[in-house]
Amino acid sequence: MARVVVTGGSGKLGRAVVADLARHGWDVVVFDRSAPSGLDGEITDKVTFVPVDLTDYGHVLDAMLGVEERYDAVDALVHLAAIPAPGLVPDHATFANNMNSSFNVVSAARRRGIKNIVWASSETVLGLPFDTPPPYIPVDEEYPPRPQSTYSLTKTLEETMAVQLCRWDPQLKMIGLRFSNVMDVEDYEQFPSFDADPMLRKWNLWGYIDARDGAQAVRRALAYATPGAEVFIVANADTVMSRPSASLAAEVFDGVEVRKELGEHETMLSIDKARRLLGFAPEHSWRDS
Repeated sequence: MARVVVTGGSGKLGRAVVADLARHGWDVVVFDRSAPSGLDGEITDKVTFVPVDLTDYGHVLDAMLGVEERYDAVDALVHLAAIPAPGLVPDHATFANNMNSSFNVVSAARRRGIKNIVWASSETVLGLPFDTPPPYIPVDEEYPPRPQSTYSLTKTLEETMAVQLCRWDPQLKMIGLRFSNVMDVEDYEQFPSFDADPMLRKWNLWGYIDARDGAQAVRRALAYATPGAEVFIVANADTVMSRPSASLAAEVFDGVEVRKELGEHETMLSIDKARRLLGFAPEHSWRDS
């Protein structure tokens, strides 16, 4: 049975990923400061928690090599741990934590011989909060990153690092998932209030990702067999708004090229690449909650 290390497994997305992978046959080892909560009883036996300081490379490498009487072999890595947004701590602390943790985890995985790595990049590399309008709508993976914050800069550098590491090792696979704003079911009660002012959620083109669909994307990325570095936007198929997407784009981003006819509530964070290569298909919408 395959074993995967999931860093940040106690976070909002991390908990969903841990549960989803365990339900689909993976043995999951969580590296985090605290254990994931709220896991169903039937999957608890498939989850091992190891408290790890990801900024300490020796700590990370030791845990990646195995813990006596608990696990030894590790087949894959899902790296989700990070200071999750700009402005939560001073900028240098964000950079130091996120870059060092990412390099430590990926380096330890490579020393362990792991070739299957999936990590959380971010929609922010697309140019959020879009004070400078996007080059076109829907945005996709085809234009260079436009980081506007220290947090986004670290995600951009992680993507660059992945390209170079996969150049060093042609058998290595590293997939960066540019997750949109992660939501749980209990978050959906606030969505109707967004309709009053389209500018409230203009910052990410009114996008979101249900944590369960984010977990699906991780699972599909682990199953993707082609070596090399790839990035994918991961968002739900719809927006957070009740208003039509074409109307929103015309009002807020007047003059920006719209490259396709938008469905009524179609996302403006293109998930076409994730659909095509990963088989990603969002299953949960706030409209159904």
